[in-house]
Amino acid sequence: MDHLVQKAQEYVDEVWEDLVADIGRLVAIESVEDLGQAKPNAPFGPGPRAALDEALAMAGRLGLDAHDCEGYLGYADVAGASDKQIATIAHVDVVPAVAGDWTGHPYVMDRRDGYLIGRGVIDDKGPFVLSLYTARFLKERAEETGKPLPYTLRCIIGANEETGMSDVDYYLERYPQPAFCFTPDAEFPVIHGEKGIYHGYIYSAPITDGVIESIEGGTVPNAVPGRVAAIVRYEGPELPEAPSITLTTLDDKRIRIEAVGKGGHASMPEDTVNAIAILVDYLLDHELCNADEKAFLEFERQLLPHTDGSGVGLAATDDKFGPLTCVGGVIAGGTARPEDSRIVQSLDCRYPTTTSGDKITKTIASLVEPFGGSITCTHDMVPFYTEPTSPEIATLVDTYNEIAGTNDQAFTIGGGTYARHFANACAFGPNVPMDQLPDWVGPEHGADEGVSEDQLKLALKVYIVAISRLMELDL
Repeated sequence: MDHLVQKAQEYVDEVWEDLVADIGRLVAIESVEDLGQAKPNAPFGPGPRAALDEALAMAGRLGLDAHDCEGYLGYADVAGASDKQIATIAHVDVVPAVAGDWTGHPYVMDRRDGYLIGRGVIDDKGPFVLSLYTARFLKERAEETGKPLPYTLRCIIGANEETGMSDVDYYLERYPQPAFCFTPDAEFPVIHGEKGIYHGYIYSAPITDGVIESIEGGTVPNAVPGRVAAIVRYEGPELPEAPSITLTTLDDKRIRIEAVGKGGHASMPEDTVNAIAILVDYLLDHELCNADEKAFLEFERQLLPHTDGSGVGLAATDDKFGPLTCVGGVIAGGTARPEDSRIVQSLDCRYPTTTSGDKITKTIASLVEPFGGSITCTHDMVPFYTEPTSPEIATLVDTYNEIAGTNDQAFTIGGGTYARHFANACAFGPNVPMDQLPDWVGPEHGADEGVSEDQLKLALKVYIVAISRLMELDL
C-alpha cells in the first residue's frame, strides 16, 4: 500500500493544474436554485442545470461513463467486476452570494497565496472535482494492471443539496442503494452522525400602520446573514451612528438602516455575527417601530443573539451531538409588501436526541402566540447516527490518519449532508479539523468562501487510497 500512496502523490502532482481549472469552470456557474424558471430536465432552474451539464461533460473528458438523470442529478461510473457499488456523492449547486460582501467576484475563482476563493470551492464544487479525479485514477490503474475494480465505483452528482435534497429522493426511488457511500462535504477524519435539522418560519401579527416600510436580509435559511437593511418612516432628530450600522437618508420622511455582521453556515454559528440581531437592537433602542412591530422585534432580540437557543428556551444537548444550534437566517416584511403586512423570520435549528422538531415548534409558538404571532415547520429530519466501529468507517479513519500523520477520531456534526439519506454512508472530508484560515479567507456559505490548495491535494490523495482500501472489503 506504500506504493499506492506514492503513486497517488505522483498523480496529484501530475493533474493538479487541470483539476484547479476544472474547479474554476464550475465556480463560474451561478448554480443557485431558481424554481421560478424550473422546467423539464431543469427541475431546479437553469443554474443547477448548467452546472450539472458542465460536471457531466467533465466526467466524460476524464473517461468516465456519465449519465444525466433528467436534470435532478447525474452519475459517472467506473465499471467493476461486480455491479455492487461503492459511491461518492457531491453537489454542484450552491447557496447565493451577495457580490457586495465579497472582495472579488464570487463566481470568478481567485487563486491567491495557495488558496482558491469563490462560491463553491469547498461547498461543494471543489470536492466534487476531487471525486471525479479519484475515479479517473482508479480507472487508469485498473486498465494498467488489467484487473478491474472489485466493485463498480459511482460518482453521484447532486444538484439540490442546499435547498432540500430532493435530488437524492429522486435517485433512491429509481436506483439501488450503494453498498457504501460517502460524501466529500464535511470534515476529516469521518462524520458518522448528524444532528436533526429543523426549518420553519416565524410570523409576526398582522401590522397596522407600521413604521417599518421594509426589512430584508439574509440569503438562505441555513446561513447566518451577514447583511440586512430596513427602511423606516422617521421625522425626528438625527439618528446616532452605531457600530456596524450605516444610515442613509432617503427623503424627509424615510431613512435606510443597514447592519453588517459576519455570515457563515448555520450548523457552525459560533464565530458568526447575525446582522439581523444588530439591526433589531438599533430599531428597538431608538424606538423605530410601532407596538405590533415592537412585540415581534422583542422576540427577535431573545432569539437571534443566542446561537444555542437559550434565549427562547430551546437549549438542549446530549453525549452524541452536543448542543443544539439556532439561527435566524432570512427576514422579510414591512408595509411596502402589498401581499402581507407581517414580518417573517426563518428559523434553522440543528438538534440533538434530547429534543425534537415538535418541541421546537411548541416552544416558539408559546412565545409568539400571545402577541398574535405564529410558527410553521417546513422541514424536520431526525438525527442520523451510525456506529463508528464499522469496517467501512474504520478504513476511512485509518487511511486519513496514516496519510495526514494524525490520530483523529470519527465524530458527529450539526450539518446535514447527503449521507443521512443512504443505508450505509458517512461524510468524509475534505475540510481539515482545526485548520486555521487567513483572515481574508471566508467560510462555507459566507463571503470570500475559500480553501487551501494543500488541503485539497491531501484530500485527493486520501480519497484515492481510501477507496482502494474499501474495494478490498467484503461489502
